Amino acid sequence: MKNILVLGAGLVARPLVQYLLDQPDFHVTVASRTVSKANELIGGRSNGRALPFDIAHDSESLGALVAESDLAISLLPYVFHVQVAEQCVRHGSHLVTTSYVKDEMQALDGAAKDAGVILLNEIGLDPGIDHMSAMRVIDRVHAGGGHIKAFRSYCGGLPAPDANDNPLGYKFSWSPRGVVLAGRNNAQYLENGGVVNVPNARLFATHFVMWVEGLGDLEAYPNRDSLPYVDLYGIPETETMYRGTLRNLGWCDVLQKLNQVGYFSLEEHADLPGKTFRQATAELIGLDDTPDLEKKLAAALNVAPHSGVMMSLTWLGLLDNRPVSDKKTYLDVLADQMLVKMPYREGERDMVTLVHDFVAQYPDRKEHIVATMIDYGTPGGDSAMARTVGLPAAIATRMILDGTIQLTGVHIPVLPDIYEPVLGELEQMGIVVAEQAETV
Repeated sequence: MKNILVLGAGLVARPLVQYLLDQPDFHVTVASRTVSKANELIGGRSNGRALPFDIAHDSESLGALVAESDLAISLLPYVFHVQVAEQCVRHGSHLVTTSYVKDEMQALDGAAKDAGVILLNEIGLDPGIDHMSAMRVIDRVHAGGGHIKAFRSYCGGLPAPDANDNPLGYKFSWSPRGVVLAGRNNAQYLENGGVVNVPNARLFATHFVMWVEGLGDLEAYPNRDSLPYVDLYGIPETETMYRGTLRNLGWCDVLQKLNQVGYFSLEEHADLPGKTFRQATAELIGLDDTPDLEKKLAAALNVAPHSGVMMSLTWLGLLDNRPVSDKKTYLDVLADQMLVKMPYREGERDMVTLVHDFVAQYPDRKEHIVATMIDYGTPGGDSAMARTVGLPAAIATRMILDGTIQLTGVHIPVLPDIYEPVLGELEQMGIVVAEQAETV
């Protein structure tokens, strides 16, 4: 019997836990701050148990939980992953996370190898399926004597077309604070051999419309720093390296103006709670009162009073006389309001879209390769986001414990030993990154 510790019972946990509970000879412990959520995931299964656990206030018991486990899966906020990893190294347990590798995690590589354990990170969707499906193409091109001349990668979690019914083309099933925070980032990428730097103030303005087969037109904008992926993917020959985020049409123009007007600010204002949205928005553009606010806001944003942007801001409620939430920053007030206005309703489904676009140069030809994945959630069941984040981690967990993956140290899924079997099983479950190639 293999013992697996799952830390956290959030939105991506259900398909992961169910997969593990369905495996013979696995016992699954779900430890969560909200034990009722853990109990719901276990569902009375005899090979599972739920425990109350809050790492922020009970870090001493973490070691005991890890010590009795062959492998720990951390679905906690990323700031706790290194703490879990240190205990895994100490007690000889493997670790799986779906989060990006930070420097502190990478520093444990030697100790993990000495302990004979793997600390496998970035094994979700983005990061995760994006890495694996990209490396499958890159390694095949290299093996065939080719070189990658350009690589563009895009990913987005969106409402399915049948649930896309608001002006921003987006919905939340969790707190949107992280999504709004990401809008504060700068970005950079490689384009035709030159580095393009995108300051935060221009992030959403630097978008373009791209066509995705099966979906139509979507907006794409740069996702943080793409340059490290040149080395990470082993393609020093590439002249273009771009990682982008996908959204439905309309999102970027609205987010650009929200940033411009000041709704992305994290500066605290003690007097913000108690104001109305109309008062808060007026103060952001330097007004003491709110007469003719619509016209003055449109002028401040350099858009027409009846433009799509103004209609969206009005729909969001940012010009209403309703009070803002009890938060003290404009970003948090905006995030709270987005959650009120943009939730998934009962029976609606989400969608995950991943697109890789390669130009490969061979001695005798040039190829354009497009790899696309579109996955839909199940109304009343698992979301596409939960499936595509949770299942790769669950599959990798099984493969580590059954010996299919035998690596040690700190890893992400860019090696064939990891991505080949994981992608193979995902395809059996209907999560397929389909490839098309044509000579150009």
